[in-house]
Amino acid sequence: MPRHFAQRMERVKPSAIGELLALGARPGIISFGGGYPDATLFPADRLREVYSEVISAPGGAAMQYAPSDGLPELRGQIAELMRADGMDCGADDVVILHGSQQGLDFAARMLIDPGDTIVTEDPTFLGALLAFDPCQPRYAPVAMDADGMCTDALGEVLASEPRARMIYVQPDFQNPTGVSLSYDRRLRLMELARQHDVIVIEDTPYRRLRFAGETLPTLKSLDTDGRVIHLGSFSKVLVPGMRIGWAVAPPDLRARMAQLKVAADTQSSTLNMAAASLFLKRFDLDAHVDMLCAAYSRKKEAMLSAIRRHLPQDVVVTDPEGGLFTWARFGEDFDATAFMRDVALPQAHVAYVPGATFFPVTPRANFARINFSAQSEARIHEGIAALGRALGSGR
Repeated sequence: MPRHFAQRMERVKPSAIGELLALGARPGIISFGGGYPDATLFPADRLREVYSEVISAPGGAAMQYAPSDGLPELRGQIAELMRADGMDCGADDVVILHGSQQGLDFAARMLIDPGDTIVTEDPTFLGALLAFDPCQPRYAPVAMDADGMCTDALGEVLASEPRARMIYVQPDFQNPTGVSLSYDRRLRLMELARQHDVIVIEDTPYRRLRFAGETLPTLKSLDTDGRVIHLGSFSKVLVPGMRIGWAVAPPDLRARMAQLKVAADTQSSTLNMAAASLFLKRFDLDAHVDMLCAAYSRKKEAMLSAIRRHLPQDVVVTDPEGGLFTWARFGEDFDATAFMRDVALPQAHVAYVPGATFFPVTPRANFARINFSAQSEARIHEGIAALGRALGSGR
């Protein structure tokens, strides 16, 4: 009964978007809604091999309890991946998480008291808002453009928010927009974080899925005074079902996150950690990621080509250099939620994610996130053509 709930549960509510996406998962719907990788590209045979081997290993170690911060060998392998990406990182800097989403939950619980301010991009990742909301923060959104978060506006926001405790940012192929933070803005963001003494949460689930442009340094690699928590994941570059993510953090923050890990679930799956570790030891992750990038590049081009061909000219979309999404802006009077509910789903049998809930403070109805990774190129063309016909008849 409601009277038994803690006050924080006022911010934990069912989402109408979730109901729409559940409808979008029905058979016969072409869904551009989820943040799903292409399941046909999963390395199933290799995973079958490593799971069989770790299960069959003498002593049953892969089915036993493990250290709460993760298997030492896997933490060392992840540290090696981080070093190859320009970060000063050792195994003791890594905490294995149940997906990087868990890191968002831990960061908020560790840093945010009710009424504290979280600075975010505008729009920002909906899953981050769901993780942060139970801690009862205020949000201070910062406008974005083609170069990511506008750091001039960020400076103004931080100067006006004395209770700002953290900046949450996805610098690479941001969810939902697909844009990346420019190099100069990365430098400026870190300068402002130091000036105002706030922690930076760098969320990088799509970072390795770059198929155009130049790789930019992580915020963690630019961190000179220990204020960046870097979150990573195998969900988009291996398989999401393993639920293997990680945090790389300075010693004081890392220790607190490890304590929260013990409280939350004791540890991540030993079996999944052991399988991930053996996969990294035996197979070439870089080659697998290269294959993914080539496939997703083709899918993105198919998506943008179909949009140019079939959608009205006033629909503007981003052209990301990586990741899984493009971000669509419709006319100012367009309601993407109502259109999906009343026209796109029942008539065109197409789903996307309406954009309003990605805005932390002031929803904007005329945006939508469109995923290009999960469907085949043929289904992309089919679905966007159906959406275009629906837009022609339903506006």
